[in-house]
Amino acid sequence: MTSPLASSSPDPAALVDLATEAAGQAVDLLAAGLDRARVTVATKATPTDMVSELDRASEQLIVEALLAARPGDGIVAEEGSAVTGSSGLRWVVDPLDGTTNYLYGHPGWAVSIAAEDAEGIVAGVVADGTRAEVFTATRGGGARRDGVPIACSQRAELSTALVGTGFGYDPARRRAQGEVVAGLLPHVRDIRRMGAAAIDLCSVACGRLDAYYERGLEWWDLAAGGLIAAEAGAVVSSLDGGPLVSGTAGAVAAAPSIAAPLRGLLDSLGAQDVP
Repeated sequence: MTSPLASSSPDPAALVDLATEAAGQAVDLLAAGLDRARVTVATKATPTDMVSELDRASEQLIVEALLAARPGDGIVAEEGSAVTGSSGLRWVVDPLDGTTNYLYGHPGWAVSIAAEDAEGIVAGVVADGTRAEVFTATRGGGARRDGVPIACSQRAELSTALVGTGFGYDPARRRAQGEVVAGLLPHVRDIRRMGAAAIDLCSVACGRLDAYYERGLEWWDLAAGGLIAAEAGAVVSSLDGGPLVSGTAGAVAAAPSIAAPLRGLLDSLGAQDVP
């Protein structure tokens, strides 16, 4: 009997099921390693951007699970896994979003897996390792947390909005981002900085944040969480106002009534011009 996962036009719900299973296995692996001494902790482009052997082990587990079920698919993942694929479907994988939080034993780390076809992201899963919550969405099918439908905030005034953001690892970028936050803070209720973009986007999706923005993200940071936030009713776009697509340098996700004023304020503060 042919599995729906083997179909050339896979059922998005089946993709979510596959990604949820892989993400759950990865979270279990990462959770088991929380109190274990690190064999290797290296840095990437800057001394503050860390990566460990557990990031890589999580990625290997996820890639093997996805390709075992769908061997013709492509893969792009944060720690370097890259498969061209032949099916027309590509998986976008962040095996550990919030590595710094994870390595410090601080809340706020997750596994993010999205499936992308020619029209964009079709399915997304974010498994929050701290809260043991799983956020899912399919294109046109709504967003869920642990299987229960969720919706974004209906915040009407930017002045009472709780806004999430994040900072890059390059010192010059951080300085510029700090200046944007300083300009934004008097105009909103408060600012939160989790340190994991996928979780921030899911927090917008379920109303824990009214909005979120950040410059300098990679596609694997945004792909699954961006779909989840959009399917929960949030207005989601790149920082420059275009669609959220691969290669986007930043993202904004906000409750519908505050999306335009927030974008206008961020534009006036030069958020889209941060290097």
